[in-house]
Amino acid sequence: MSSPPKFTLRQLHYFVTAAQAGQISMAATQAHISQSAMTTAIGELERQLGAALFERSKAGITLTYEGHAFLQQAQAVLDTASEAARFPFHRSTEVAGRLEIAASYTVLGYFLLPAIARFRQLFPLVDLVPVELTREAIEAQLADGRIEIAVALLSNLTRPERLHTHVLTRSRRQLWVGAHHPLAERGTATLAEAAHYPYVLPTMDDAESNALQFWQAAGLMPASLLRTSSMEALREMVGLGLGLTILSDMVFRPWSLEGRRIHALPVDARVPVMEVGLAWHPARTLSPAAAAFKEFLAVSSSSLPGVA
Repeated sequence: MSSPPKFTLRQLHYFVTAAQAGQISMAATQAHISQSAMTTAIGELERQLGAALFERSKAGITLTYEGHAFLQQAQAVLDTASEAARFPFHRSTEVAGRLEIAASYTVLGYFLLPAIARFRQLFPLVDLVPVELTREAIEAQLADGRIEIAVALLSNLTRPERLHTHVLTRSRRQLWVGAHHPLAERGTATLAEAAHYPYVLPTMDDAESNALQFWQAAGLMPASLLRTSSMEALREMVGLGLGLTILSDMVFRPWSLEGRRIHALPVDARVPVMEVGLAWHPARTLSPAAAAFKEFLAVSSSSLPGVA
């Protein structure tokens, strides 16, 4: 029986940092180590796993299929290690009750579910129930007390001053193009360059209004718009070269459902980052279960990179 790969938490941290930075030099700066040390650590991790985790080019690095699959596992290990260090003797058995956590489609599907699973392990007496709501419903139900706490796209809130909020993570938006798109081999792209091509516009979670806002603020508009409410359809359209899009790294996957390669390119600074965080009513005292969940997410997210 072969022995499992032996890697360190430090190697996993360097790998995750590099995957989210898209460049070894930038990742090394964020991790406060030399570029050669970062390169060596990742190369040793690839050797131990027996798989290439990155494709290297002059423009930077992108995850391979194996790398993307391993990224989710590596982040889960780092999250678990962080929780073990920060919650070693937490009196989890003293917290009980039912708690409904409101979240939008994107937050629930791409951010919150692993955290819910980990919270349930730490707090087995809390009946934690995720409730998918639109941004409008989240704001309304927080305001009238129908829900205690939500995890939302804070950058989408229309009246954030009415709520207490806590940012958990910030996710940069990048330009997504298919492998054979004319912009695919570029290190970066501008909105002016992207405007020459059809644009795939997702219609869920205020993504349509957000995109139109940053296009209009730049005084530009894509050549044409293709609307879809399906992330898988969007990825397939981008992979086929039918259009490009600009979305956050939180929802990025380097392959469509049919296995078509997708590249993510940094785009100019006029495109804002996406903020994900907690929201609750300032006049409401949170229940013990809600307070525990708020503390848990705040602590767990502190190990995440500031801008992904």
